[in-house]
Amino acid sequence: MISQPLSSRPSSRANGRAIATMIGAMGCFVLNDALVKHVSQSMPSAQLIFLRGLMASMLVLLVAYRLGALRQVSAVLHPRVALRGAVDACATMMYLLSLFHLPIANATAINLAAPLFMTVFAVLFLGERAGVARWSAVVLGFAGVLCVVQPSGENFNAWALLCLLGTLFHAARDLMTRRIDPAIPSIIITLATALAVTLLAGCLTLLSGWQAFAPGDLALLSIAAAFLASGYFLVVQCMRSGEVSLTAPFRYSAVLFAMLLGYAIWNEVPNGWAWLGIALLVGSGLYMLHSERGRSRAAALDAQPE
Repeated sequence: MISQPLSSRPSSRANGRAIATMIGAMGCFVLNDALVKHVSQSMPSAQLIFLRGLMASMLVLLVAYRLGALRQVSAVLHPRVALRGAVDACATMMYLLSLFHLPIANATAINLAAPLFMTVFAVLFLGERAGVARWSAVVLGFAGVLCVVQPSGENFNAWALLCLLGTLFHAARDLMTRRIDPAIPSIIITLATALAVTLLAGCLTLLSGWQAFAPGDLALLSIAAAFLASGYFLVVQCMRSGEVSLTAPFRYSAVLFAMLLGYAIWNEVPNGWAWLGIALLVGSGLYMLHSERGRSRAAALDAQPE
């Protein structure tokens, strides 16, 4: 669970693993969002996030214990780890509060602007080179997202601006992940994030008050917490092993998971625009993979002695 040093360029195999973990993380986050949005109909937002965060923290703590990583648990107070956790907590609160007040299509469209910000940040602050292929994949994928979710203009309001701010925080969080000492286990970074979200939500719960809830809601939140903890861990692994500008477009896989979930549970069938969006999303991912293979082959040929 050790990241690549920032000074070295990740190998093709490392980038491949990073892409796989990014797709897995998006699947976990979509399932978490669906469960949380359902429970939010009967439970105050801050209380919901606090309970889910508490269960996610306990789960991550247990995993850290089983992995023998608790020897380094004090690293949650490392300045960079703690700051990342605080930024992630703010991003989570902003996104979820806006999600509870916006159509899920609009919130998804805004949140999936993150790859655009991440690619810009990676170029500006990490020194990555994002050529025409990566920029094209990011823009093509975002166009696909808009085709799928088809957000309506009248629903973009103050909550939408809050969601956009949360998206910027999420992009900054992932940038910060690359700056953390590789010796600190990813599960400890995950624990710091879960604890930060729980602490912030707990403070807000004290202000907003406590409300009785049904056992069924608690059961759903426990499942959501498992998906959330898994998503946290996978996205940390992704950011520590692969190039940010390469893996960023694969965040768009979230909208594909959301569509599959919508069809399976609510029998929502995509319209023509949505199918076009799916084609653009899949196309952007395949284009990025093809470009990456070409770059790897070129690098291998250049490395061969003449």
